[in-house]
Amino acid sequence: MAEIKYKNVRVSAIAACVPRKIHYNTDEKTVENVGIKEKRIADPGVTASDLCFKAAEKLIADNNIDKNSIDMVLFMSQLPDYRIPATAPLLQHRLGLPTTTAALDLSLGCSGWVYALSTAMAYASMEGINRVLLLDGDTLSKIINPKDKVDGPLYGDAGTATLVEKYEGAGKIYFSLFSDGAGEDAVKVRAGGARYMVTEEALQEHEEADGSILRDTEIYMNGMEVFNFVMRVVSKSIKGMCATANIDINNVGHVVLHQANKFMTDFIAKRIKCSMEKVPYCLDRFGNTSSPSIPLTISSELHDKELSDAIVCGFGAGLSWATAYLSLKDCKVSPVIEY
Repeated sequence: MAEIKYKNVRVSAIAACVPRKIHYNTDEKTVENVGIKEKRIADPGVTASDLCFKAAEKLIADNNIDKNSIDMVLFMSQLPDYRIPATAPLLQHRLGLPTTTAALDLSLGCSGWVYALSTAMAYASMEGINRVLLLDGDTLSKIINPKDKVDGPLYGDAGTATLVEKYEGAGKIYFSLFSDGAGEDAVKVRAGGARYMVTEEALQEHEEADGSILRDTEIYMNGMEVFNFVMRVVSKSIKGMCATANIDINNVGHVVLHQANKFMTDFIAKRIKCSMEKVPYCLDRFGNTSSPSIPLTISSELHDKELSDAIVCGFGAGLSWATAYLSLKDCKVSPVIEY
């Protein structure tokens, strides 16, 4: 297990952007089971980087950030603009950041923001880097088969921006990061990488054992396998973080979970014996947005709240999961914008 402690760095600002287009789940059983009433779907041609760009503009404007003070851009997504080149340098140029800005792409599933936040803090802890702009977005609607009644109701699109910076005397921050690649088939797009290129066969629709209709270029999730994985590791990880940080879950300001499934996250909250008032949700309005779901939830539900600290936990494809304890005192959170 990778356990990391940071000091003298902080999360200073968060912003989020979602597409304006709303897609409604009309099946009452689906809404009851997963808790998703509606989600946001990006128009054709609108990418994760577009949504992140808008979120970054909002963050920079709301906090009067000098663009020359940003030393690095990280872009976390499973859907970059291109296979080559990386998207982070494109966002550096598009945002008008100086060419002295480092830029790096990262890729991970629903644990991605927590992992990427740890990466941002590692860079911000180094001499020569003071501010890191973490852009995290996904548009999974673009790789969902409309005939897939299993995955179709779940996924929405979003982009977020998080500013990490050096700050003398910042509150304590802890991370615990995990992975289990034995579960690679639980959530997967089979075709499109170097191991299985896009072929005519990959573009043909087929039916999975659970009734999902999809192509090998579209996302497949084994819901039961993912559910069992989450039940096995997530509450244990959160309890472990409380022990590592020497905190009581009842004294934490908020517990922000990846917005995967209402039944699942409610179960986690009960298992860790956390008051539901401390567990914010935006799942019902935005669906499962993958890695940006945690900062999206903070932007949506906590922008008008006085923040102190939080436990955040992301979990999903990889399989991977990550938990962090963050001081969010003085973090400026912008309300969600639409694009």
